[in-house]
Amino acid sequence: MYQVYPRSFKDSNGDGIGDLIGINSKLDYIKSLGVDVVWLNPIYTSPNFDNGYDVSDYKNIMKDFGTMADFDNLLKGMHKRGLKLIMDLVVNHSSEKAEWFKQSRSSRTNKYRNYYHWWPAEKGKPTPRWSFFDVNSDAWQYDKPTNSYYLHYFAKQQPDLNWENPLVRQDVYKIMRFWLDKGIDGFRMDAFQYVAKDTTWPAFPTGYELNIQKYYGNGPHLHDYLKEMNREVLSKYDIMSVSEGAGTTPEGALQFVDPARHELNMAYHFEGMGIGLIGGGESHHMNPKGYNLLEFKKVYSTWETGFEKKGWGTIYLGNHDQPRMVSRWGNDSSAFRETSSEMLSTFILTMGGTPYYYAGDELGMTNIRFTNLKDYRDISVINRAQHLKETGGNMAEFIEANKMMARDNGRTPFQWDSTANAGFTVGKPWLKVNLNYIKINVATENKVSTSPLNYFRKLTRLRKENIALVYGKYKLLDKDNKSIYAYTRELNGTRFLILLNFTSKSAKAHTGINLRKASVMIDNCNRLLKGEALQPYEAVVYKL
Repeated sequence: MYQVYPRSFKDSNGDGIGDLIGINSKLDYIKSLGVDVVWLNPIYTSPNFDNGYDVSDYKNIMKDFGTMADFDNLLKGMHKRGLKLIMDLVVNHSSEKAEWFKQSRSSRTNKYRNYYHWWPAEKGKPTPRWSFFDVNSDAWQYDKPTNSYYLHYFAKQQPDLNWENPLVRQDVYKIMRFWLDKGIDGFRMDAFQYVAKDTTWPAFPTGYELNIQKYYGNGPHLHDYLKEMNREVLSKYDIMSVSEGAGTTPEGALQFVDPARHELNMAYHFEGMGIGLIGGGESHHMNPKGYNLLEFKKVYSTWETGFEKKGWGTIYLGNHDQPRMVSRWGNDSSAFRETSSEMLSTFILTMGGTPYYYAGDELGMTNIRFTNLKDYRDISVINRAQHLKETGGNMAEFIEANKMMARDNGRTPFQWDSTANAGFTVGKPWLKVNLNYIKINVATENKVSTSPLNYFRKLTRLRKENIALVYGKYKLLDKDNKSIYAYTRELNGTRFLILLNFTSKSAKAHTGINLRKASVMIDNCNRLLKGEALQPYEAVVYKL
C-alpha cells in the first residue's frame, strides 16, 4: 500500500497545489516501485480547513485537485497499470459547510437536526469532552442560531455525525456505493473508531485525554454499525476495507477483522506510534533521548503474533499524521540517512500483514523542521500555538517539539528532481519545499543503484518473490539486545533471518543460528562476511 498525499505529490497547473492530473502523470513511477495499491488522502469537495478532512460534498472533487473527469482518468490509468485505488472515507465528522450541517443548525425541528450531536443550552453546558484541534481543547461548540452546543472531536469546523441515527448510516452507505460503482477498490476509514458515542455523556476521569483511544474508541454499537455496513455495502463488492485505529490491542483488533465476524479486512493500529512519546493527545512530544528498541520490539512482536491464526494486520512507520520515517525512527544526519532509511524499509517489508508505505519515504525524505510558526499550514499546530499565546505557554519549547513531531514535516512537497521547488510545481508551493531536495530526489536516486529508492524497489521484489516474508511464522530472537532487532519468518520449510541494527554503532546479534550455509538475499551495507558485527543501521536478510 503506497499512500499519496494529493496536495503534496505533483502539481500540474502551477497553482502550487498537487492535483489529480499530477498524480496521473506519475503513475509509471508509482508502478516502478513494485507497490500494488494506492491510498489517496481525501480529494472530496472541502473548505480545506483540515486539508480535506472536513468534507462538504462527498460526491464531488475539491476544485484544487481537479474535476470528476480527472478522477475517472486517474482511476482508469491506475487500473490499466494493475494498480488498485483506495479512498479515504471521512464520516466520523463532516465539514460545517456540508449541506447536512447547514440544515441541522438552522432549526431544532429540521429533518437533519439529528444528523449531528446537539445539546440545548438551556440545560447548561454538556459533560466535558476533549477536542484534538480546538484552541481550548473543548469539543462542545456553542451555536447561536438554535441556542445549542454541537460536538466536534476535531476542529469546530468538523462537527461529528450522529451514527445512532439510521438515516445518517444509510446516507453514508449511499456515498460508499457511489464511489464503489465507479470502480474504486476499497476504503480506508478515517477516525472510524470514534463514530460510536455514549450519548448519555458520562463523565470521564481526570486526565482521560492522555488515553484518548480508550475513552473515545470502540464506543457502544460500533461493531453493530460495521456489521451493518458490511452486510449492506462491503460484502457486495470485491474490495478491501481498513479502519484507522482498529482496536488498542491485537485481541481488540480481532473484533474488527476476524473473518467470521463479517466486519473489516485489515486492522491499522496506533500503538507503535506512541513509542517514545511523552504526554498524550495533541500535546505529545518525542522524548529527547529517543525511543527504546526493546519497547519497539515488544509492541511490534505483540501485533505480529496477534494475527497468527486469524485476521490480518498492517505494518507502517509513517503517514500524513506523522513526521518523516527516517527523522523519527532512524537517523537523518548526512552520515546515516540513507542506511537508516533502508534499514527501516527492510523492517516494514519483511514483517507480516500489509505494509503501508508513505510517499517520499522511499527517497529518505526528512523533516523540514520549521523554526517559524508562520510556515505551518496544519490546523493542529496553528490552534495549539494560539492557545499557548493566550495562556502564556512556553513557545520556544513548543517550536522545538514540533521540529520532530509536527504533521507538516511529513506533508512537504514530494521531491522529484533538483530543479526549482523540487519539480513539484512551477508556482509557489502551498507548503515550503525541504531545501535538501537538491540531493534527495527521484531523478538523482534513480541513477544510483544503491540509493534508498532503488533499494526499496529491490525490497518489494524480494517480498513478492518470497511469500514466506508475507505469510511466514514470525519468531523474535535475541529479545534483550538493545541495538539489534532480529527475527525469523518461516513458511513450508523456507526460513529467513532478518537482522536490523537500529543504532549508529556497530553491534553484534546473538541468534544462535549457524550462517555457514545461509545466503544473503539483500543487504544495505554490501556485506562481505557472514556473522560479523552489523555496521551502523545495517539491514541484512538471510535465507537459511
